[in-house]
Amino acid sequence: MSKQPAPSGGSLPADPGKRGNPVGELFTLRPAPLLPVARPSWQARLPHIVVLLLAAFFGLVVNHELTEYHRFTGGFPAVAAGLTGASVALALSRPIPAWWLGLIAAGVVTGVTRDSVREGEPWTWPPGGYLASALIVLLVALRVSPRATVCVVAVSTGSTGLAELLFRPVQGASTFVASGLLFGIAGFLGWVLRALRLARRQLVVQENVADEERARRTLLEERSRIARELHDVVAHHMSVISIQAQVAPHLVENPSEELKENLAGIRQNALAALTELRRVLGVLRSEQPEDPADPHHPQPTLAELSRLVDNVRGAGMDVTTETAGVRRSLPAGVELTAYRIVQEALSNCMRHAPGSRVEVGVAYGPRDLHLCVANSAPTRPAPPSPGAGHGLLGMRERAGMLGGELAAGPRPGGGYEVSAVLPLDPSFGSSSETKKDR
Repeated sequence: MSKQPAPSGGSLPADPGKRGNPVGELFTLRPAPLLPVARPSWQARLPHIVVLLLAAFFGLVVNHELTEYHRFTGGFPAVAAGLTGASVALALSRPIPAWWLGLIAAGVVTGVTRDSVREGEPWTWPPGGYLASALIVLLVALRVSPRATVCVVAVSTGSTGLAELLFRPVQGASTFVASGLLFGIAGFLGWVLRALRLARRQLVVQENVADEERARRTLLEERSRIARELHDVVAHHMSVISIQAQVAPHLVENPSEELKENLAGIRQNALAALTELRRVLGVLRSEQPEDPADPHHPQPTLAELSRLVDNVRGAGMDVTTETAGVRRSLPAGVELTAYRIVQEALSNCMRHAPGSRVEVGVAYGPRDLHLCVANSAPTRPAPPSPGAGHGLLGMRERAGMLGGELAAGPRPGGGYEVSAVLPLDPSFGSSSETKKDR
C-alpha cells in the first residue's frame, strides 16, 4: 500500500467525513494551527503576520473607542484592548479558546459601556470588538466542522440578542440583525475555504496515489512485454535444439545406442522446457495479429535500425547515425534489447525535444555492445505529453535483464543523452562464424 502524505495542517480532522459532537467541539482546548510552517519563508508565515497585525489594529481601535468616545481613563481601556488583541492572536493556534476569550472581552466592554452609550450608538458590539469577533469566527470556521461552525455563529448571535433583550439601554441602537449577518457571512466564508483546503488536499493525495499506480502499471506492462519477447526468443532456440537433436543421428554413420539415447534425452528435455516455458509465459502473449508480440510477427533487430531512423526523420527530426566496430550478428536477446532502447530514446526525443538534432551511435565491441542516443537542446517548446514519463524504467529493465547498464541525464551544453552497455556472449561470435564456414 502506498503511504499517503501527512495532512496539510494539524487544523483539519483526520477524517473529514466523520460526524463528531459539535457541542463537544465548543469546549475543547486542543491546538489547531492555522497553517503549517514547513519552511522558514515569508510566504509560509504571511497569514500569521496578517492576523497578528489585525490583532494589534483591533486592539488599538478598542482602546481608542473607550478613551475617546466613552471617556474611560486608567488601565481599563488598555486591558480591554489587550484582551481583544489577544483573542485574535490566540485564534492562530487555539481557535475555540480564542472565541470564548473574545466573547468574554466583548461582554466586559459591553457591560462597562452600557451607561455611557450615546443616542443612536450601536450596542452591544462596539465597532472594534464587532469586527474582531467576526474575524475570530472566520478563523474558527477554518478549523472546526460545519456543524460546530453553525453552533459558534448561533451562540455569538444569540448572546447578542440575549444581552439586548435584558440589558440594552433605551438610547442604544440594536446590533442583533447586523451581528447575525456578519457572523453568518464570516462562518460561511470560513466553511467554504475549509472545504476548498480539504478538496485540494484530497486531490494531492489522489494524484500521488495515481502516479504510483501508473508507475507500477507501466513497469509491469514493460516486464510483461519483455517476458513475451523473451518467450519468443527462447522458444525459437529451444525448438532449434529439439530439431537438431532429432536430426543429428541421421548425420552420423552407424551412431551408437548411447549417442542416440543422449540425443533423445536432449530433445526430450528441450521439448519439456519449451512446454513449461509456454505454460508459464504463454498467457502473456497477445492474440491480436497486428501486435508485435504475436508469435507470427518477427522480432526487430539492429538490422532494422535504419528503417526506424527513416521513420523518425519522416516525422521532422534531424537524426544522424554512426556505427563503429565490425557489424555482426548478435544474440537475439541483445539485438531486440538494443533496438527497443534506441526506439524508446528516439520517441523521447520527439516528445520532449522538438526541433533538436539527434545522434545515434552503435559500437560493436569484442565483449560489449555500446549504444548512445544524444539530442541537442530543443528549438521550440515541447507540447504536453500524455505519457507518464516512465520510459526509462523499461529501458533499465531491458538492460538489467542482460546484465548491462544504462545511464541517462542532461548534457552539459543542453539536451539529453541515453547510453547503454550490453554484454555479449563471447562464444556466440565464434560459433556463428563456424556455422558460416560450414
